[in-house]
Amino acid sequence: MHPTISYLKHKNLLWQASHTQPTGHGQHTGFKELDNALQGGFPEYGVIDIRSQIGIGELRLLLPSILTRQQQKPTELVTFIAPPLSINSEMLAEFGFALDQVMVVQPLLNKQVLWSTEQSLKSGCCHSVILWHASLSVTQVKRLQVASEKGQCLLFIVRQPQQQHISLPVTLGIRLSPSKVGIKAQITKRKGSWSNASFNIYMGAYWPELSQSEDSNVLTFPSRASRAG
Repeated sequence: MHPTISYLKHKNLLWQASHTQPTGHGQHTGFKELDNALQGGFPEYGVIDIRSQIGIGELRLLLPSILTRQQQKPTELVTFIAPPLSINSEMLAEFGFALDQVMVVQPLLNKQVLWSTEQSLKSGCCHSVILWHASLSVTQVKRLQVASEKGQCLLFIVRQPQQQHISLPVTLGIRLSPSKVGIKAQITKRKGSWSNASFNIYMGAYWPELSQSEDSNVLTFPSRASRAG
C-alpha cells in the first residue's frame, strides 16, 4: 500500500465505499412500503441523502425510526442542524421524543454548519443527525461518512431536488415528492442495487393530515404550515 494512502487511513481521512454498511436488515423505518423497498430499513449508521421539497412531510417520514433509535440509546442526542424552518417541539413531544435529548444547531456560517455536523457525528453523543444543506462536495461527504462510522451515528442530509446534480458517495439516496396518500419515494442509490421504481408511502397511520383516501376530493392541510416538514 502506498505510504500516503496508509497515512490517510490512519488519520481517518480516507473513506472507502467497500466499508459502507449495507442498507438491508437495518433499522425499521416505521413504514412498511419503505422497509420493503430497502429490504429491511435504514442502515445503523452512514449518510442518507434525502432529495425533497421543503414541507411535504419529509421530516415526519424520518421520525419513527429516529424515535426508535432514541429509545434504544436514551443517553444520546438527536441533532437538527441548519433547519430552514422552526422545529415543532410540541409535535416531537406528542410523538414521544424526550425533548432534553433533542438539540437544534443553527450556525451562522456555512463552514460552521459542516464543522458542527462532523463534530456531532464523531462525538459518540448523537445517535442521529439531520442536516439541511444546499451544496456539498464529494470530499465533504466522504469526511462525513468517516465521522458517521467513527461515532456510529446516522446522518440524514435533506436538500431540495433541483440542488446539486452531482452524485455523492452516500450510503443511501432517496428522492421524495408529494403524493395523495402521503409521500412518493424513489430509491436513487443503494449499495449493491440499481435505482428502483417510485412507490407511495402511506402516512395516515402517524400523520392523518398528510394523506387522504383515494376516493376523497378534499385535502386536509397541516394546521402548523410554518413548521418544518
